[in-house]
Amino acid sequence: MKIAMIGSGYVGLVSGACFSEFGFSVTCVDLDGNKVARLRAGDIPIYEPGLDQLVATNMAQGRLSFTTDLKTTVAEADVVFIAVGTPGRRDNGAVEMGYVDQAVKDIAQAIDGFTVVVTKSTVPVGTARRLAAMIKETNPAADFAMAANPEFLREGSAIEDFMRPDRVIIGVEDERARNGMGQLYRPLSLRDAPVIFTSFETAELIKYATNAFLATRISFINELSDLCETVGANITEVADALGRDGRIGPKYLHTGPAYGGSCFPKDTRALAAIGREAGSVMQIIEATIAVNEERKQLMIDKIRTCLGGEVKGLKVAVLGISFKPNTDDIREAPALSIIPALQAEGANIRAHDPVAMAAANDALPEVTWCENPYDAAQDADAVIILTEWNVYRGLDLARLAQNMQAPVMVDLRNIFTLEEMAGTPFHYHSLGRPKAGPAH
Repeated sequence: MKIAMIGSGYVGLVSGACFSEFGFSVTCVDLDGNKVARLRAGDIPIYEPGLDQLVATNMAQGRLSFTTDLKTTVAEADVVFIAVGTPGRRDNGAVEMGYVDQAVKDIAQAIDGFTVVVTKSTVPVGTARRLAAMIKETNPAADFAMAANPEFLREGSAIEDFMRPDRVIIGVEDERARNGMGQLYRPLSLRDAPVIFTSFETAELIKYATNAFLATRISFINELSDLCETVGANITEVADALGRDGRIGPKYLHTGPAYGGSCFPKDTRALAAIGREAGSVMQIIEATIAVNEERKQLMIDKIRTCLGGEVKGLKVAVLGISFKPNTDDIREAPALSIIPALQAEGANIRAHDPVAMAAANDALPEVTWCENPYDAAQDADAVIILTEWNVYRGLDLARLAQNMQAPVMVDLRNIFTLEEMAGTPFHYHSLGRPKAGPAH
């Protein structure tokens, strides 16, 4: 089978590379000629562990290629995936469908012979049915079947998620599409990965429901963390006990500054917009969004309090810019709200991130970027941890403190225990736990 992947961004590139690893012939299409040239040269434009090697191997084997020629690629394909961007509108949270609609019109004109057309992008409920009508209107002679196949790739572990998924969701109405998609995912079926066939609308809603539920867990544990600080409880112990309940489980119960990235903020807003449009208001999701937005200001207030009530004139080291570890994605990262707010109050920011500094340079132009955490902390009045990179978990805390003007740490990811910090020079502040002072 020949696969055309329309869009060579995060989802398209990872999915295309993984399908080629299964032995399929995959051509990734992108309108950006510079991006295609980079990909052909082996220059991967995103940071995702293992992706560069996966792309290089399958390109060398002739199973993976990149082009700007959509017409020829679609005409030769058996399955065409739509993996273009679906940005959210900040005014009402609705999804902007311009890229998808244009891609579908181009695909419709290029179809030659029976083709399965698949939405891989995250799209509103009802999209697959609407796009099928659009294809018929654009090219009444097109022989095709539609499918909805949402992705569940976590940045930083996307290849593992694709190769060993919790489940594969496929919305179909045509037996030919069911057979074709079943053949594509047969390598995963042989590994006992559940492949679930359902309707278009159900498949589309599952994607939003998944991300919205996980985002709700994060907002819940963040609010609970604030309550722990107020009443003197320990959020680490509370979350551990919650996670041991078989009905709840431990994942996404880690307190932090706020959720960010390309999925949770956009998908929660989109689901809320879908609910409002359908006349079924998603009150819990609306509250989740509000809590997450308020969280960023709460973190700014917390940092200010931990630093004595004001930050004017202080040198502050920030460790971690990306919204989560193992990615260079800074979209809606808490750092993009927290750092400018501290700067506006007069703080001088020096920062480090293992991979995201280049991506953040334009968004945070007044930051001094440093080669390592110890350089960032040089003569600092405080160090703030915003991303839980493993490299920060192994910091030499004595060395870090020696570099600083004042050994104050505000750990917004709780990467250290209170016990280990009690034996250090740091005045240690974390989330939902008591303050730890320096050893005497």
